[in-house]
Amino acid sequence: MASLSFLAALSGLTGVIWVTQALKDFDLLTSKGQSMLIFFSATGLIIPSLVMIIAPIALFAAILFTLNKLNSDSELIVMSAAGLSPGRLLRPFAILMVIVALLVGTMSLWIMPSSFALLRNLLSQIRSDFLSRVVREGQFTTLDQGFVFHYRERGPGGALRGIFMQDRRDPTRTNTYIAESGLTISNDKDNYLILEKGSMQRQTTTNRDPIIVVFERYAIDLSQFGESSEGAPLKPRERSTRALLEPNLAEPYTRANLGQMRSELHDRLVNPLYALAFGMIAFAALAQARTTRQGRGIAILGAVLMLIAVRGLGFGVAALAARHDWAVAALYLFPLATMGAAGAYAFGLLSPSTRIKRPAPRGGLTAAG
Repeated sequence: MASLSFLAALSGLTGVIWVTQALKDFDLLTSKGQSMLIFFSATGLIIPSLVMIIAPIALFAAILFTLNKLNSDSELIVMSAAGLSPGRLLRPFAILMVIVALLVGTMSLWIMPSSFALLRNLLSQIRSDFLSRVVREGQFTTLDQGFVFHYRERGPGGALRGIFMQDRRDPTRTNTYIAESGLTISNDKDNYLILEKGSMQRQTTTNRDPIIVVFERYAIDLSQFGESSEGAPLKPRERSTRALLEPNLAEPYTRANLGQMRSELHDRLVNPLYALAFGMIAFAALAQARTTRQGRGIAILGAVLMLIAVRGLGFGVAALAARHDWAVAALYLFPLATMGAAGAYAFGLLSPSTRIKRPAPRGGLTAAG
């Protein structure tokens, strides 16, 4: 029951959040002229990151639902009366927790960073296709706020003739490009527009006289048509775990962001622990049989608040780990301490006030709360 509940919760939550994110990127079809395959490829690459975040929460909900169902059907009461130990009850849930932790670890350490890197490359290709799919000959098209593109006609082989571009995104300068022809090309990482036989005019606010450069061939990185992050070095979340373990200190970006890379690395390593911690919180909340709805409601509310507090502290410490070495140990401390406290509560080391006691030799079940 817990496994099916987990799969249902994971599928439902991931699907709902994916749809909300996909609707934001629907302009891939409408304004950028991409196919349904490109649309689903781009939006599908965010699923690993969603699964990594949602899986521990889905596990928490599944264990709560299963234990609450068992308690509502009086099965927990019967098992408690029969002398079933908390350790025996925990066994099937522990197996599910370990499976979910392995799933989260796989997503966090390998699949998620690969998906972000693929998404980055795909978005760059989409920007390149934007010129050939959306921009119409003879029309002035705004590719970005302050960036206007125009070409007179399309020649053989996809060549663009009579190109005019004006970039006014930087308020301190205006760049204007005029070329007889141009062609988009791409390699494994980048996409370029190659301009042939033209000129570039730069006008700055500090100089009234424009600077004019005449060229035979000029390459423009198409990543500038997109967000400012495109064309920049890979962000920590886009780098493989191995790259974070062995950072290239010769790269200026790496040296300037060692703290963020350290935080990202340890955050990936600690993510599977949250699946175990959330599972133990749910188990500790409802593992003991309770005879009143009020007792179960309070336990569920307490478990939810505990989950929010632990995860919120985890995010806060991850931010601190980017600036302070000492915070790295705290990243692991919160989920491990949570597991320890939840286990102590579930096994009676921290005695709850609303726990059904085992039957006395001559008495029935005694309930509190």
